[in-house]
This record gives sequence, structure tokens and C-alpha cells, in this order.
Amino acid sequence: MAAHIRRRLRKGATTTAVAAAAVAALAASQAPAATLADGPAGGGDPKAAGEDTASAEDDGAATGNSPYYTDLPPLVTPNKPGASSNLPVTGSAEAGIPASILAAYKQAEQTVATTDPACRLPWQLLAAIGKVESGQARGGRVDANGTTTSPILGPALNGQGFALIKDTDGGAYDSDAVHDRAVGPMQFIPSTWASWGQDANGDGRKDPNNIYDAALAAGRYLCANDRDLAIAADLDKAVLSYNRSTEYLRTVRSWFSYYQRGTHEIPDGTGTLPTTPSTPSGSTPSPNPGTPSPGATPSPKPSPDKPGGKPTPGPSKPGDGSTSPKPKPPTSKPTPAETFGSLENAGTGPLRATAGQAFDERVAVLARNALGAPLGKVSVTFTVTGNTGTLFAGGKKTVTLRTGADGTVTAPELRAGEKAGEFTVTAVAGTGRPRTLTYAATVTARQADTIARTDEKALVAAPGGKFADAVTVKATYKDAAAAGVAVTATMVKDPLGLFDNDKGPYFKDAAGKPVRTLTTLTTDAEGMLRLPEIFADGTEGTYLLRLTTEGGASVVIELTIQAPEETAPEGTTPEETAPKETETPEA
Repeated sequence: MAAHIRRRLRKGATTTAVAAAAVAALAASQAPAATLADGPAGGGDPKAAGEDTASAEDDGAATGNSPYYTDLPPLVTPNKPGASSNLPVTGSAEAGIPASILAAYKQAEQTVATTDPACRLPWQLLAAIGKVESGQARGGRVDANGTTTSPILGPALNGQGFALIKDTDGGAYDSDAVHDRAVGPMQFIPSTWASWGQDANGDGRKDPNNIYDAALAAGRYLCANDRDLAIAADLDKAVLSYNRSTEYLRTVRSWFSYYQRGTHEIPDGTGTLPTTPSTPSGSTPSPNPGTPSPGATPSPKPSPDKPGGKPTPGPSKPGDGSTSPKPKPPTSKPTPAETFGSLENAGTGPLRATAGQAFDERVAVLARNALGAPLGKVSVTFTVTGNTGTLFAGGKKTVTLRTGADGTVTAPELRAGEKAGEFTVTAVAGTGRPRTLTYAATVTARQADTIARTDEKALVAAPGGKFADAVTVKATYKDAAAAGVAVTATMVKDPLGLFDNDKGPYFKDAAGKPVRTLTTLTTDAEGMLRLPEIFADGTEGTYLLRLTTEGGASVVIELTIQAPEETAPEGTTPEETAPKETETPEA
């Protein structure tokens, strides 16, 4: 059986008649064959992906355009359109995906959703590619760690009916030191795996024959170039970047739609095996994967000197009837290590500061590449948004900096404005689909931890008069003068200020009317505050004035209203001025 599964014949474009018949059959049976422009949810860009699209995308292909299986989904769907994909273990055998394989696809979807959420990678797309490339790892024949029980290798890409890709890995992955072969359940060629390989199962190795590693690598490869896979055109480009054939795209699209309509988990090793390898126009499958069938038209040959080792399809011979896409001149593409993948918080703590003061914390971000490693030289723009008056050092609301070799960059120091309140700092990086981080920040009012009178002189006023001596206090914070601190002055009945007083001393407002609370007082640059004039009504007694500050400091001051004592005229004694008793005449 294993020998049968390894018989992967060379890939070319299948004949137009065969492809048209297959799609027509699917459509006639109401099977889930999506048109090329249908997105994951049935919408998106109506532009279909034709031959030019296939040649205009990335210069190379993840698989080296190696052979793939052209089995189409059954004509009976696993469930009606729109039904849940969490179906029980029943239904069509083709709808079942081996447990470890399905778990790997879903894990890859979750991982990419964390590092590149804008890509919106669906696990069903990985399942469709895995089905077409290897029949879901040969029906789920993997061990407990997700590694295939024996390597899955494509034929040697030796240019004899296949693409010509000379060895790039010394046989490390494909056991071929002369030519490269596609490797593993997702069929990466060694040069592509060297750039995109992942260690998704945490065993310390990047193994193309491990379904967890291969599925995550495939997911990140499909998301490259800022693609949003919820958009039909981007999804088509992603699939074509994997294997540059519109027939391949149609086949993957059919399985993608099929799995979207329902699937279920089956035990490892019990999956349905693929049966029909792809063949070029006018040829029949060859029993020897290394030898083209008689009369077969060779597949387009890639350029072996493409940057990064990815092949570029060569031109077809004029008049040979080939439907292969015509190539465009190769252009330099960034490798995954150079491609911006995600933007993360690099440990920024809570952003809080007192009005007019510098923030102790500074905003820091970390940029990662498409492989999840730190990425340098990424341009990051930091912007302050809000009405607190907070700015970066130098008085700027926006600054743009580049990440260092460790992938991190720190924004300049923030200096709080004079208005208390909340604001945000945003960090934006990337083009096409920018990644954005938003940090909440708070400016608190200036504070004082102590406030006290500057003298101890008694404050006394006559009824209906005013207090001759002004009340002066000083506020401090951590033993330093507290400038710009808001102070509230209230006439109260008790030292705790629980009850306001409506009699006794009072202030005057701008209209000259009595008020017994002031909330617009602020200490000066030295932390000093001189209260406005205080007046007395006609009610004698001892009253309390309570001053409180932002930060909780307070002081209670006594104010007394009493009539002045009578004084004796000069040259007299108190006895002489005292009232005399009058004698009452005897009756």
C-alpha cells in the first residue's frame, strides 16, 4: 500500500476538456464546487483567477509545482450548505479527516490567528491542500507526535518530465543529494521548507514530515504578502503560490468548499487514500514517478537560480499546445525572515502620570517576521490621541521609529498635559494590512500629601464684619512644594467635613453673593495658596473651615465671630465705669 501511495506522477495542466467535465459534473450534482472567485463565505472579489493570475503571483511555488492528486470531492456533500462543521463521526468516508491531521489544521489556524489575525486563515483551506497534496498524510498514517510513519516524497525534480530543481539541502529532507523532491504531507520542496519550516509540536525540530510543523508552515506561507484569505482574490493567489496551476486551484477550491459544508474526525490511519495523480495534457499516468509517460509534454521548467531557491516556471515551446501559464520576468521577493508578520506589546506597563509630570513607563513594541522571529528595521509610527495635552518629548504627537536587531523599538518619553483624564497611544506598522496596537493611558490631577497654614495667628471677626487677616496655606508632595494642586475650601460644622455650615463665615462669589464652598482654588509655583477674603454674618460663635487637596491632604482652620470687648475710657477704672446699683426708697 505504501508503494502505491508513493506513486505520485509528474504534474502538468490537465486538459481543458477533463477539467471542464469535472466542474460541470460537480455543478450538475449541486456538489460544493466553488467558482474561482467565490470567497470562503461566498463573497469577495468577483475577479476569477486565470492563467495570467497564476503566473503573476509569487515567483516560485511551495511544492516546486510537483505532482498532486486530482481526486475531486464526492458528488454528494457531507451536509447541506451552511450546516455546522462539527458533525458526528458519521457520513461520507471522504468527509472524514484523521484525528491528528484535523487537530494540526485547527492548531495552525489558531496560531496564525494570534500572530497574523488579519490573514483570517481557515483550517478548511489547509485541509483542502493536505487532501490534494498527500491524501491527508496518506489517510492519517502518523505516529503519536504527528510524524508520518514513513517519509512522503515526491518524484525527483530532475527536468525529465518534471521541473528541474537541483539539490538544495544535501539530501537532508528528501534523501536525494542530486535533485530536490517535495517532502511531507504538505509537500514542501527543501528550499522552501528551509525558509518557512516551523516547530509547531514543540519537539525542537522543524520536520516537514510532521503534520503539525507542516500545517503551520503552510498556513504562514499562504498568509504571506499581506493576504486576507477571507477575500476570494487573495485566497486564489495564495493557492496558486502553493502550486502554480489553475487546474490545481480548481481542485483545491472544490475540496475547500466540500470541507466547509461539513466534516468529521476519524481515527488516524483510516482515511481514504488518493487515487488519481495529476497528468499533463495528452498523457496518461506513468507507473514510474520518475519517468514521464510516452508522448507526454514536459512540465514547464523552473529557473534554478531564482533568489531563495524557489523555481520559476519556464516558457512553453511555441506551438506545442501547452496551456501552461506564460512566466513574467522574476522579481526579487522578500524571504519569510524579511517579511513583516505581527506587532506585539514588548512589556509596556500601565501608563499613568500626574498632570505636568513625565510618565515612568514608555511604550515599547516587538515586530516579528512571518516565521514568528524578531524582525529589525520595521517602521513603527506612534501617535498620541486625546485632549489631556500629553505629548512625546520634544512636543510631538506623532513619531516614527524603526525596530532594532532584536525586533523592538521604544517610543520617546511621554509628558502629561495639565488636564486630567484618559488618552491613547497607538503603534502602527506594516503596509497593505497594517498591524495596530493601542495602549490606554491616564493623566491624574496634581496631588499633595500635606497642606498646612503658614502661621498660627487667631482668626477673629466681628459680627457683620470681615476677617482682617488672610488665610495662607502651603501644599507639599513628598516634602516638595506641590504646584498647581487643586484645593477645595468649605465651611463645615465638624472637623471631618461631613456637614456643611450655612451660618457664620462666608466667601463672596463674582456677583458678591455669599458662598461657603470654593472649588476653583489652585496652589502657585511654590505650593502656596492665599484664600480670598472671608466675611462674617451676625451669628457669633466658633466655626470651622476645611481645606482639602487632590491626593487627600486636608487641614481644618478655626474662625471666630464675636463682638469686640468694651474698653474703659482713659483716666477711669473699671469700677467707675461699671453700672451702679440704685437704692430703693423705703416705704
